[in-house]
Amino acid sequence: MLPIHMRLIVGLGNPGAQYENTRHNAGFMVVDKLAGEFGISVNKNKFEMRYGRGAIQDHAVMLAKPMAFMNRSGWPVQKLAAYFKINSKDLIVVHDDIDLAFRRLKIKEKGGHGGHKGLKSIIQAVGEDAFVRLRIGVGRSETLSSVSDHVLGPFYDDELKLLDGILNRAQDAVVTILTEGPKAGMNRFNEKIIN
Repeated sequence: MLPIHMRLIVGLGNPGAQYENTRHNAGFMVVDKLAGEFGISVNKNKFEMRYGRGAIQDHAVMLAKPMAFMNRSGWPVQKLAAYFKINSKDLIVVHDDIDLAFRRLKIKEKGGHGGHKGLKSIIQAVGEDAFVRLRIGVGRSETLSSVSDHVLGPFYDDELKLLDGILNRAQDAVVTILTEGPKAGMNRFNEKIIN
């Protein structure tokens, strides 16, 4: 019997109630959305990761959320992937991005970390950058000078009205990556603004 080809979908964020609805937790929100939509319980714990296994349109997946805080995400991701023998090319990382306007999504196949500490930690831990990322645009603040205050702050009321549509679109992007590949996802999602 052939081994199951498993894809690891990691949403980045910070653990704890005080970070729950912040911009930096956009990755967690997408993983929670996928878990709810496809009936995957993300309730197992190993290597400072909360994870669960299931299927998304006949593709075996593991959904995971590092519980080690954003800038230490890499070690848990690397350990979980190694334990379950998941290659980094089968890794999809979902994260917030201040350099992308709010309501924009962008799929990338590889590249640097662009100053994102969670991505930087993962690249250092796995030893390469050849994994797919789904970037969730959170934009930059027009009033706050501190980047960390912006990403660790909650979405504004007018943004919250649009957030569900963004998360639905991000879910569709992950499904497209799994079923049709990253390039099809880029063509469909990278240039569109979500209404």
